[in-house]
Amino acid sequence: MKIGILQTGHTPDVLQDEFGDYDELFPTLLGGNGFEFVTFAVVDGTFPKDVDDADGWVITGSRHGVYEDLPWIAPLEMLVRDIQQSGKPLIGVCFGHQIIAQALGGKVEKFSGGWAVGRTEYDYDGNNIWLNAWHQDQVVELPEDARVLGQNAFCENAMLAYRDTIWTVQAHPEFTNGFVAGLMRTRGKGVVPEDLMRAAANRETAPDDNAKIARHMADFLKKERA
Repeated sequence: MKIGILQTGHTPDVLQDEFGDYDELFPTLLGGNGFEFVTFAVVDGTFPKDVDDADGWVITGSRHGVYEDLPWIAPLEMLVRDIQQSGKPLIGVCFGHQIIAQALGGKVEKFSGGWAVGRTEYDYDGNNIWLNAWHQDQVVELPEDARVLGQNAFCENAMLAYRDTIWTVQAHPEFTNGFVAGLMRTRGKGVVPEDLMRAAANRETAPDDNAKIARHMADFLKKERA
């Protein structure tokens, strides 16, 4: 099964040797499932010719906001709608979660409550899970077809599903604790409040549920659909 990764951002240059770019985090997360991966760096203007360039799709995280006036945002929204119409599976992570919501009629904004950083607990379909978060923007109004699967007190629309073909998550199951620590060193200072980063650093060695969510993501992509 070929999975198209729609890359919407780049990791900081100083972290790429150790962790790779954003698109490289997903083959690591989803490895062992027989997937073939192909990247389209939409952030740099490289788009697939059509939705049939892959059997399933993943939209990555980004330092950009989905509401920014960038030349690749509108074409990406159109592609999201085309993928939805095709019935192919689509997964969105952080920025991907937000751009899918915006493309399908929802609203995203810079959340007045501030940032979520590091290991964070969510209620996911009645179970408590822990994932690494790195965001201030949030989906604040849902598209018509969206249903909430996961949330917490800070982020009420943390995991969404759209019918049987789209699944999205605000947090980052592809981020290890070490990667989050690197983001705090390179992008956090002067942007994320110091008390939040200190608290996140204190949780760095605690376990997460990345593997559990990776299993769900892989099963979602491979699921038989009519």
